[in-house]
Amino acid sequence: MGVTRQKHAKKIMGFYKHNFQFREPFQVLLDGTFCQAALRNKIQIREQLPGYLDGAAQLCTTRCVIKELESLGKALYGAKLIAQRFQVRNCSHHKNPVSGSTCLLSMIEDGNPHRFFIATQDQDLSNKVKRKPGIPLLFIIQNTMVLDKPSPKSLAFVQKLQTNQLVPEYQKQSIVELKEKEGLVKQQDEKRRKRKRAGGPNPLSCLKKKKKKTQEGQEPSAEKKKRRKRKRNR
Repeated sequence: MGVTRQKHAKKIMGFYKHNFQFREPFQVLLDGTFCQAALRNKIQIREQLPGYLDGAAQLCTTRCVIKELESLGKALYGAKLIAQRFQVRNCSHHKNPVSGSTCLLSMIEDGNPHRFFIATQDQDLSNKVKRKPGIPLLFIIQNTMVLDKPSPKSLAFVQKLQTNQLVPEYQKQSIVELKEKEGLVKQQDEKRRKRKRAGGPNPLSCLKKKKKKTQEGQEPSAEKKKRRKRKRNR
């Protein structure tokens, strides 16, 4: 069963690496519900997750998640201790903390530029994450961590990319910046100019014009010869 689960995760990771440029170390954002489930099921997240994802992972959370766990008191004290061991990513709610789910959703806006995974047991948060393409989702079932299969939104997004119907704005900008950095934009412009200059008249059309000129040039000389013959006859 463990081997099958590992193959399943490897296949899904290949999907996100190939289509959404996920790279090591993988950034995994955890909320309080995931930390609580890991504590209850005696899962060592830091030790087990890199092996499951088949790559180095950075476990992180936000101040809003820790604040939320603190506000819930003793019931989630253990989950708070776990969350505090992870790296804290800066969010936009320094002065006015929001709920953990709202904060994590804000961290994956604008196409998830930091390539975050979301680790949660919150069903409502999971459903909202699935509405955004390119967000890997982790949860715990039966004492094991599970990487959810790509959502229909992610699959549809990739299909559009493959048919060249959609290119994300951040990818467009990065492509333009890369071309400018490498000097490819100027080279392409020069090639286009050279191609325009290389164009000329059709050689066949030139030949036709020459033939017409020779014919026109021959006609008056023939008439002159005829006139000379007439004069001599007279």
